[in-house]
Amino acid sequence: MSDIQELLPKNVWKNFYSLTQIPRPSKKEEQVTAFTKAFGENLGLETIVDHVGNVIIRKPATPGFENRMGIILQSHLDMVPQKNEGTEHDFEKDPIQTYVEDGWLKAKGTTLGADNGIGAAAAMAVLEATDITHGPIEALFTIDEETGMTGANELKPGLLKGDILLNLDSEDEGELYIGCAGGIDTTGTFKPVMEALSAGTSAFRLAVKGLKGGHSGLDIHLGRGNANKIINALLTLAAEKYGLRLATIDGGSLRNAIPREAFATVVIPEEKSSEFEQFVNEFTAIATKEFAQADPGLQITVETTEKPEKVIDQRTQSNLFDAVAKFPNGVIAMSADMPDVVETSTNLAIVKSENDTILIASLQRSAVDEDKAKLASQIREVLSNAKAEAESSGEYPGWKPNIHSSILATMKEVYQNRFGKVPEVKVIHAGLECGILGATYPNWDMISFGPTIRNPHSPDEKVHIDSVGLFWDYLIETLKHAPEKKETA
Repeated sequence: MSDIQELLPKNVWKNFYSLTQIPRPSKKEEQVTAFTKAFGENLGLETIVDHVGNVIIRKPATPGFENRMGIILQSHLDMVPQKNEGTEHDFEKDPIQTYVEDGWLKAKGTTLGADNGIGAAAAMAVLEATDITHGPIEALFTIDEETGMTGANELKPGLLKGDILLNLDSEDEGELYIGCAGGIDTTGTFKPVMEALSAGTSAFRLAVKGLKGGHSGLDIHLGRGNANKIINALLTLAAEKYGLRLATIDGGSLRNAIPREAFATVVIPEEKSSEFEQFVNEFTAIATKEFAQADPGLQITVETTEKPEKVIDQRTQSNLFDAVAKFPNGVIAMSADMPDVVETSTNLAIVKSENDTILIASLQRSAVDEDKAKLASQIREVLSNAKAEAESSGEYPGWKPNIHSSILATMKEVYQNRFGKVPEVKVIHAGLECGILGATYPNWDMISFGPTIRNPHSPDEKVHIDSVGLFWDYLIETLKHAPEKKETA
């Protein structure tokens, strides 16, 4: 038996183990949608799959609790597919390999999928439980949260009957989230003219790797290295000093993940090859010193490689390097109202050449919609000035806090009675689905909470095992003490 299935509470970990065995990268949720549908039907519960693949499962109230407000347990089925270089794993076919270390559950060289598999597993455990007390339950399992919020955006009004949404997608046990940032994607596209190589050149492959990466909302304030920024600085200097020409570039893979790795194939005049290799070593020493505290695993390597057939034209190369250098990245503003909370940020997520185009992709987040739009506009201007086609898309709203929430009052009281302390109440600089769902169902009272997860969206993702037990205990106590329905005249 796998270690994961022996962990406590067994009902939650059993379901999480099942999810690790089902490939479920964003936009590839067909298998996990079918699994979740069968799960509900096998329990004899009303199960609905909507037009995009969201799954809704209804469970009647425990006898005597029919007068409680209906609660929706909400989580997303997809996971971020990230792996370390050298890890052989096909996220569309292979199960996640897990192991326990120092009180944490981790994955072997890949993301774990605790974001948001633990939340989904807890909802499944509630649905199949016969020994807990609760009012009417609906479990809402959405798709494609990580790359487009498609499930939340496409959810139709009138499908759900509940009054309270418990979003199970936060990542610090003992904290309640009552608001989140909105987001918008901004993209730039270059159309280079590929040129033949000059004679007397040598080709090299550059690699920036070993960075921590992480969630571009939750970890953006930690000062971690951005692989795209680092490799661009190296390329820019080498172009000035040694006449470097760029053939290919491949940095980052997901808009909502801080890029951990970046690679480039470059060409250098043969007579300057040795100087170039020495320069890379010198640059590496400076960069590793800069990130010694925030990202001590940084590695930069240079090795000879086969010559490419062509290189990017000089004008596009210069424009690309200039755009990436001027591209805002990281924290833009902190909240004036809530200490230590990021208000506005941006992540330079992807720089990639493919099929005769070069793509720059980014994600802007802000709790203030006007600031989010302003930042996206500034980035489009940077891209346009560099002669790239620039556009913003995929905007989603933030979730405005409600400090007078009845479920907030209930959950604060439940936590204090159960654990002897008051939970922290926060807003989160990440794109929870609550903002979108609340726009469709404005009557919902909403809270987000969960167990402790670290380094989501990276292969260093891990979930604290004991916190899952606390999260589960808190969840079932909350269900037991859900407010009664308000009487209508």
